[in-house]
Amino acid sequence: MIFDKSGNTTIITQENEETVELVKKIQVLYERYKNNNIIVSLTTLDKVTLPDIVEFLQLSNTHRKAKHSFVIVTDKANLDETPDEIVVVPTIQEAYDIIEMEDIERDLGF
Repeated sequence: MIFDKSGNTTIITQENEETVELVKKIQVLYERYKNNNIIVSLTTLDKVTLPDIVEFLQLSNTHRKAKHSFVIVTDKANLDETPDEIVVVPTIQEAYDIIEMEDIERDLGF
């Protein structure tokens, strides 16, 4: 797991852990990153299934309630199957675009 901070955004890149283990590690270290927007990059995985994405749902909901963005990046998942409560995009650039839009919405009070 690699952590990279850019401004108020932390990018967490999955290396070789299973998604369940990755979620557990993020939860343990969450206090460090709770005030940042979070991008979880799963681009190194060969396959990402719906259960893999759902593993992040509770963490995503907690983070979004705190008025921060939580975005998963993978181009290997079927985006039509993902729950509406979690944001999944195919590229890092799209993740940054989502965060920018959500920051604007928060500034406007939406």
